[in-house]
Amino acid sequence: MKVLRTICLLLTVFLAACSTYSEDNLKQFDTRIEAYIKKHELPMERSETGLYYQIVQVGEGDAILANDFVSFKYVGKLLNGEIFDQHKTPVEFQVTKLIAAWQEIMFMLKPGGKAILVAPPQLAYGTTELEDIPENSILYFEIEVVSVK
Repeated sequence: MKVLRTICLLLTVFLAACSTYSEDNLKQFDTRIEAYIKKHELPMERSETGLYYQIVQVGEGDAILANDFVSFKYVGKLLNGEIFDQHKTPVEFQVTKLIAAWQEIMFMLKPGGKAILVAPPQLAYGTTELEDIPENSILYFEIEVVSVK
């Protein structure tokens, strides 16, 4: 059941990609994220897309490519700390089937890599409301890449 829910979550990237946000919306998301990372003292960088991330460990081996299948463990939380999904045993997805935030971070990692990210809605599920994720949610993830094929 959890794997099915995860599949639904990860595949909604296409729906989220259809949403557009105003510059004011994007600035509001940035402001909220910056306040969150300051409060929690997270040493994060911001990419051009608006993804906030920390590479905890790059990993070793070949870089991850778009058509690769990646096995990973993760925890996903809302900014209030509520866990909406978690996998302590690896799940596998093709990189192109992941939400935009995860696709972006995968290209920065290798097998064994670990990262923390804070994804604004435009890189996550956008205006799509899911069972445990309200629409326009900013999401926090801890990801560990186990293997790549």
